[in-house]
Order: sequence, then structure tokens, then C-alpha cells
Amino acid sequence: MTDGLDDQTQVPGDLATRGTPIGDRVAGLGQAVEAARGRVADALLDDVAAAVDKSTGRLRLSARHTVVAIAGATGSGKSSTYNALTGLELSSVGIRRPTTSWATAVVWGSEGAGELLEWLGIPPRHQTMRDSMLDTRSESEFDGVVLLDLPDHDSTEVAHHLEVDRLVAVADLMVWILDPQKYADAAVHDRYFKPMGTHQDVILVALNHIDTVPVERRQAMVDDVRRLLAEDGLPGVQVLPISAKEGIGMAELRAEILRRVNDKRSTSLRVEADIAAAAGRLEQAGGTTPPASSPAAAWRRSRTASPTPPASPRWWRASSAPWASGRAGRSPGRRSRSCAGARTTLPAAHPRSPPSTGRRSTPRSVRSPTRSPRASGPPGRPGSAMPPRRAWPPPATGWRGACTTSISAAGCPPG
Repeated sequence: MTDGLDDQTQVPGDLATRGTPIGDRVAGLGQAVEAARGRVADALLDDVAAAVDKSTGRLRLSARHTVVAIAGATGSGKSSTYNALTGLELSSVGIRRPTTSWATAVVWGSEGAGELLEWLGIPPRHQTMRDSMLDTRSESEFDGVVLLDLPDHDSTEVAHHLEVDRLVAVADLMVWILDPQKYADAAVHDRYFKPMGTHQDVILVALNHIDTVPVERRQAMVDDVRRLLAEDGLPGVQVLPISAKEGIGMAELRAEILRRVNDKRSTSLRVEADIAAAAGRLEQAGGTTPPASSPAAAWRRSRTASPTPPASPRWWRASSAPWASGRAGRSPGRRSRSCAGARTTLPAAHPRSPPSTGRRSTPRSVRSPTRSPRASGPPGRPGSAMPPRRAWPPPATGWRGACTTSISAAGCPPG
């Protein structure tokens, strides 16, 4: 046994990233998802949790390999660029396109790449290992590169769209192939470029078929592509004019890919971009108000600082009886409150009292005590039972005494 871990030893994601800045970001976002459960929409939280799981899964896989995805539209020369980079005719072009909904992969340095390809979902029949080929020059230059040729993102096949979306979300470095005819197409700008404002460090754009553009107009077209990318929120993306057919700019494209691969930071940059994008979505949904200054926190502080408020007065409590608004359900407190502010000797009419019929009301104190409660039901409901009447007037103590004094001074009848 060895004391340390070799390149092939795989450890769980939490152990692989523990104690590192990027690991702390991934763990912090996972804790934020758990804390937001029940407060933020579950669909958004599931997407953020999926980003956390994807980042953790990528960090525990081979750090030696860099996944480079070649993406583009139909007729952009994506497959020709892929074949020019690999030096082999591995991807079909022209009339034979599209032939499959699966991506193809070329791997330089197969050691440790098996689990990564399985995580990417590339079937073995679509994998090409350069270790078995007598091409030592290419193997030494591209050692550790996993080059993917994606289906056309604007294909009429729905399966092609799904495959492109899946692999664009996990590639360490994305190389987008545009062409002079469709470089301003909304299909790529609205669907891929605009949502990737945090990923410009892992995006490279190549303007293919530059040989079909007059020499004096090439730089203006490249500048126009940069302008569109800046409007999409990607001002720092590098744009290279190339022609896979004529070989124009292919050396520069190969050198840029190799520079980023040898930098060994594409994987971590991609994970950081994914975490930043997911955290931004969660922050937008949950708000940016600090907890100490939020209205809910201020309300909780006021509740803990002040004593418990007294119980609400009896007349504010709602009655469950549907006929409680009639004369039979009228409480003394409600009547005293309506008459307490009177400034005349005439009795103040209760807002819920029925219109006067010319009959003088009999005070409750002189009503017959033998009247049956069953015969005193609400209007329209003969025979309904009524709650027992309370004695009136109540003892002249506390607020009841004050209300009784106000009634007498205003001239309101006690009943």
C-alpha cells in the first residue's frame, strides 16, 4: 500500500474539494439550497442542486483531462474543423450530415479517461483513443485532451438539441464555430451565449469560412462578431477567423486550445462559472436584503422586546353564528361603543338596528323573563335556539362602568 493517492484513485467529491476555495463555494451553495427549501420555488432549487452535484462530480474525476467541445450550426464547418484538429476524417461532413444524435470523442491519453467518458455519456462505439495510433506528434501535443464533436444545435432533430444542451453544460472548454452567413443567428445568441454571461473564460469563438469573405471585409466582420458577443454579455471572448477547408487560422486555433489545456485551469474555471451562475439565480429569487435589516427580522425583534399585547376586547371577536348581526346577537359592548360618543339627548341608532316601525322598544329589563329561547330565533328562522342572554346592566367596574356612565350621559337606553 502507498501512503498517498495516485492519479487513478477516486475519492468522493466532498473529500476531493474539502479545504479548497472552490470546494468551499460548492459546499456553501449546497447549504444555501437546503436553507431555502420551503421559501423558494422547488424547481429553481432543484436546478441549483443539480449544478452543485454536477460540479462535485466533475471535480472528483480526472484532473489530467480537459473536455473540449466543438459546437456549431448546420453548415458552419464544425465537423471540418473537428477533422482538421484531430488530423483524421472522424466526423462526417456535407450531405451525410446529420447521421447520428450522439457526439463523438477523440481522447489523447486514455489513462484515467474511462470514468470521465462514462460521466459524459459518450458510448464506447463513439470513442477514439489516439494511444493505439502511430501519431506520436499529435499525442504529445494534445495529451490529456478529450475533443468532442457535438451535433448541430439548430438541427431539425429534437434529439440533437438535447444532446448539445447536455454536453455544453459539462464541457470544460467550449469552441463555437460560426460562419459568415449565420453568425448573427438568434438561435445561438439567445439560447447559448446570453445565458452564459459568467462563462466567457471558458468560451472560444472561431469564425469559419473566412476564405469566402473578401480580404478587406474580414476584420470588419470579426469586429461585428465581437460586438454581438459584447451585447450578449461576453465582451472578453476571443474571436479567431479561420478556414478549415483552406487551413487559414487553424494553427492559431490549435495553439489557443493547447494554451488553455496546458494551463490546467479550464476545469476549475468552468466549475466556478457554473457555481456563480447558479448562485446568481438563487440570489435573484431570494433577494439581497441582509437578514438583520429585513422587515421580518425587525418585526421579530419588536415582538421579543415588547411585552405580550393584551387580549383583544370582546366586541372585536367575530361570531360564528350567521345571524349574529341581528338584534338577538347584539352584545352590550357594541351598543355602548356606538352610543358613547353621542352629543344629544336622543338615543343614537345602532348601525345594525332595523328601521323604525313606529313601535316603542321595550327595555330588556322589563321584558318577560318567561319568554322561551326557542321562540326568540333570528328573523326568517323560526324555532331556532338562541344563546342565553346576559344580565344587564353589568357591574359598574372597569371599562364596563365607564361605558355605562357614557350611555347614561348620552341619553341612550340601557337596554
